[in-house]
Amino acid sequence: MIKYQSYIICTSPRSGSTLLCKLLAATGKTGNPNSHFHVPDIASWIRDYRVCAESYESEQDLLSAIFAAAKKRGIGQSDMFGLRVQRGSFLYFMAKMKILYPGLSSDLNRIKAAFGNTLFIYLTRENKLDQAVSFVKAEQTGLWHLAPDGTELERLSAPQPALYDEDEIKRRFDEFSSFDQEWKIWFENEGIEPLRITYDKLSADPKSVLSEILGKLNVDQRMVEEIEIPVAKLADGINRDWIGRFLRSAE
Repeated sequence: MIKYQSYIICTSPRSGSTLLCKLLAATGKTGNPNSHFHVPDIASWIRDYRVCAESYESEQDLLSAIFAAAKKRGIGQSDMFGLRVQRGSFLYFMAKMKILYPGLSSDLNRIKAAFGNTLFIYLTRENKLDQAVSFVKAEQTGLWHLAPDGTELERLSAPQPALYDEDEIKRRFDEFSSFDQEWKIWFENEGIEPLRITYDKLSADPKSVLSEILGKLNVDQRMVEEIEIPVAKLADGINRDWIGRFLRSAE
């Protein structure tokens, strides 16, 4: 059995990755997975990890310090590194990896050099219309995640009304469809067979999915039943109304 030092959740927005990250973090054994390189901008990474850029003579040295800080955060109190990577920021992330490891010839080898043996988890939402509507509504209202008790877990802007925007839904539908194709091409090019998880499966039975991932990582699964589900679904009548309007307009 492969001994993994890390895992990367390869995904796109509104695919259930926040739920999955929180479930994995709750085990206490599988790190602190998050989008540690979310914004494709090195200045943002410098601020996020409080690295003094002036202390390093080269970009390679600076990146080495940033990655060390990110790895420490992603490991948390465990001995395994967890990372979520959104497809939209992936190319920038890998471009910086090339600077960090200029002597290596593939993305996979650079990832292994940085994080050790890595399990790739491909998390996708197969219904792209549902995904697009979820994203557009969250972006408009500012509310991205709720706890099961109804309290807000993540709000990125002040509350605003949700207004149907067919063009934006179509744009996001196309974007998320492209992200899926780009992930599939990358896996094929790198010779990676990821663990495939769908939003529907995760949403319907999150503990079963968590148990499956822990099994792949060779981590004790007995704590799974004790873990509480940390994120509630946000889909409501607005989602259903927008989906219906969009489908009718396409007839």
